[in-house]
Amino acid sequence: MEPITSVTSTSGPRVLTIASGKGGTGKTSTTVNLGTALALIGKKTMILDADIAMANMALHLGIEKSPTTLHDVLAGTADIRDAVYELESGLKVVPCGVSLSGFEQSDPERLGKALEELTQEIEFLLIDAPAGISKDGVIPLAVSDEVLLVVNPEISSLADALKTKMVTEMVGSHVGGVVLNRASIDKTELSKREVGSILASEVIAAIPEDAEVRRSAAFKQPVVIRKKDSPAAVALRKLAADIAGETFTEPESRGKQEGFVGRFVRSIFGG
Repeated sequence: MEPITSVTSTSGPRVLTIASGKGGTGKTSTTVNLGTALALIGKKTMILDADIAMANMALHLGIEKSPTTLHDVLAGTADIRDAVYELESGLKVVPCGVSLSGFEQSDPERLGKALEELTQEIEFLLIDAPAGISKDGVIPLAVSDEVLLVVNPEISSLADALKTKMVTEMVGSHVGGVVLNRASIDKTELSKREVGSILASEVIAAIPEDAEVRRSAAFKQPVVIRKKDSPAAVALRKLAADIAGETFTEPESRGKQEGFVGRFVRSIFGG
């Protein structure tokens, strides 16, 4: 894996900021897998870790030792083009450093200018925003074409997401959809319909609880590559196809093997 330094396009990508009201919702995992899924269907895609204080995208992908990161760019010591890396999947990544010193030297206000320089021939730019509504988290919301809120089926997650939605609208952007992550058939949890009603936004995907997501993260691989036919991977791949405006065909084995429980989950949560 080598840094990409060539710039050939003057047109900008569709910018999607992946946000959440609180940490631990699976926002980074969603960004990594959604970006990878887009790349795998031939879309020129880049993901950027804008969580400069609690960055962990590089850890998900096994590139935490990258020589140049967004920390260097925001510190004014490197060009954004030197912090772009391309993976075997075709996905381009701008990782953020994981050191405390890198965070202390970073100026988040440089992010907007840095993004203007990302003029490679890409169709999608996915920004992994910091959780919450701090100053660091507002900038990624403001520069996006639309925001995707990643939530869990819990009242606390939705309450915090509502705050993020309000801030998104205050800065002139809008929520393009909600991703309900770690959904299950537990009757104590909120349904897809209830989540959409509370947030007054469309739930565009329900990603089921799936142990393969955690296992894949431990192997530092996106689940859409390592276990592409697992329940969460299928839902993420379908979301990527929907965003790209393409038709998604589910694996043939899924309909044959899922049985009553699988069909019941899909009837409740969609997918």
